[in-house]
Amino acid sequence: MLEIKNLNLSISGTPILRDVNLKVGAGKILGIVGESGSGKSLTALSTMQLMPDGSELGGEILFQDHNLLQADEDDMMRVRGQEISMIFQEPMTALNPVHTIGAQVCEAIRNATNLSQNQLETQAAAMLEKVGLPVSRFPLSRFPHQLSGGQRQRVMIAMACAQQPSLMIADEPTTALDVTLQAQILNLLRGIVDETGMSLILISHDLAVVAEVTDDIVVMRNGEVLDAGPTGDVLRKLQHPYTAQLAKASTHVPQRNSAPILSVEQHANNIQPILKAHHIVRDYPTARTSIFKKGIPFRALNSVSFELFKGQSMGLVGESGCGKSTLARIVLGLDKATAGRVDFLGTDLSKVEGDEMRSARRNMQVVFQDPFASFNPRHRVERLVSEPLYLEPQLSKAQRRDRVRAALSEVGMNDTALDKYPHEFSGGQRQRLAIARALITRPALIVADEPVSALDVSIRAQVLDLLADLRERLNLTYLFISHDLGVVRAICDEVMVMQAGEIVEHGPVENVFTSPASQAAQELVDATPNLERALANRVD
Repeated sequence: MLEIKNLNLSISGTPILRDVNLKVGAGKILGIVGESGSGKSLTALSTMQLMPDGSELGGEILFQDHNLLQADEDDMMRVRGQEISMIFQEPMTALNPVHTIGAQVCEAIRNATNLSQNQLETQAAAMLEKVGLPVSRFPLSRFPHQLSGGQRQRVMIAMACAQQPSLMIADEPTTALDVTLQAQILNLLRGIVDETGMSLILISHDLAVVAEVTDDIVVMRNGEVLDAGPTGDVLRKLQHPYTAQLAKASTHVPQRNSAPILSVEQHANNIQPILKAHHIVRDYPTARTSIFKKGIPFRALNSVSFELFKGQSMGLVGESGCGKSTLARIVLGLDKATAGRVDFLGTDLSKVEGDEMRSARRNMQVVFQDPFASFNPRHRVERLVSEPLYLEPQLSKAQRRDRVRAALSEVGMNDTALDKYPHEFSGGQRQRLAIARALITRPALIVADEPVSALDVSIRAQVLDLLADLRERLNLTYLFISHDLGVVRAICDEVMVMQAGEIVEHGPVENVFTSPASQAAQELVDATPNLERALANRVD
């Protein structure tokens, strides 16, 4: 279906891709894996001829025996969508926020047909139903922000499949999704390939995902193909050192030098928790049912209670929409509970504001999922990392700079970073900067919201090691939110499993993940990609 021969790419004279060779068979799934910056996405964009200005391409990209590098823009307009389609990594960015999902799927169909509007909407409804979004529950009039991450990704798949292409390119289609949604999307893509005979290129940094669904694999690094072949052979034999390195990083567990801190032991020693949530309820208003009657409130959190002790790492897992982020916002004092209260270091956060709230916030910081989105791109590192120090106005400029230097040193970075901008760093380095910003006030609690989900496996291993090391050295306390059960298992003492706004299971990590007592926990464990299990289950 597709064969790339000796593909070379340079941008503004800088070599990016070097002699890339790969093949995709008809009805087959090819996985492309590698670290960030390895050239995976640029290889895909070269196939679609969606390159930035200043790009120079050489070699051949043969699609059904036609060299796409010799095609003009009119030819490529006919190829894109009709013959080759693409699913992008972040659906909220790829979808137009001011257009309904129906209008966007109709647009994808309209490009190749002369159907009336009613016919377009009928086909759009059929495509959305095929990907699990029936119009009875998800009308065409909905906007992207009214859908969850997994539902938006399904809309993207419906658009990509709208013109029944021969080849689909999926660029990290499940990176930001929880494990159950990830399993659903992967099963959906595999089902479409089996049903239509379409070929699929799956770009991912997760070897376990690739091992589960692909027929062949290509391993890239620094713009070159280092390893290639049938997926089972490549991942079982691990003949290339870099492939072996990726496999090792994907199963990496930080080394622990101390025993887990368990709540039952803390209670036995009469130790008081630093954070205690008492029956937290959070209701959100819904649309009125009539001019005289309010809608029934949506309950995002339903009587959630837990305790967190000094030096403990507590995991919080669950499907998208289960209430994890809502609970985190209430803990951080960024949202108010409808009922219940949060006690932090002996202070009821629902009753404080102004200076008292600022004093409480000095002792809590957050590490976000995407540091590039959470940093102001116009500010330098010194200002970005020192932002929380506004809570300590008595510090001089020199003292602030010294504190920034110390925080950077703790996360393995030096003074040369002070005057740089966020775009001058890799994803892993930006996450180190985000951790430095969280550490700078020496908080009693750090809320880590999916801090490694956007990172490739080798960088993720480094950041997990850093988080574990900082916890040991500085006696940090983490509330660790993640959809990656492997990460939670690696770094947490206890875990809470949330479902529909409630804590349905809570206990030591090993107990919950080895012998889950709730159906929600069992489903998460079953859906979590596992490289060894995936290879054992393959029928090659």
